[in-house]
Amino acid sequence: MDTAVFSGINGSAIENFSCVIYDLSLMNCTWQAGRNAPGDTQYFLYWQNSRGGDVMECELYIKDENGRHAGCRFKNVKIEKSYFLVNGSSKNSLIQFYDTDIHLHEI
Repeated sequence: MDTAVFSGINGSAIENFSCVIYDLSLMNCTWQAGRNAPGDTQYFLYWQNSRGGDVMECELYIKDENGRHAGCRFKNVKIEKSYFLVNGSSKNSLIQFYDTDIHLHEI
């Protein structure tokens, strides 16, 4: 798994990103808000099956008790290498993004 975190408030990118596949074609990916993320931060997950494929936003977010996106449910997942990007937005602050490549057949 390759990961990178760039500009924005240190500690504002998501943490503990993980994915679980079940029933062969369903997948849940979850994360926690960054420890230094402002309270109004909202996260958005984008993914593609390969670096050259179409980029898609999560269609079914899992929300935490504050209404913040804390995960995504996927249907009809193809078991191949996928690229995930989670970025965040806040009214007053720049939020770091998180990205990773995951070989889904290894999950």
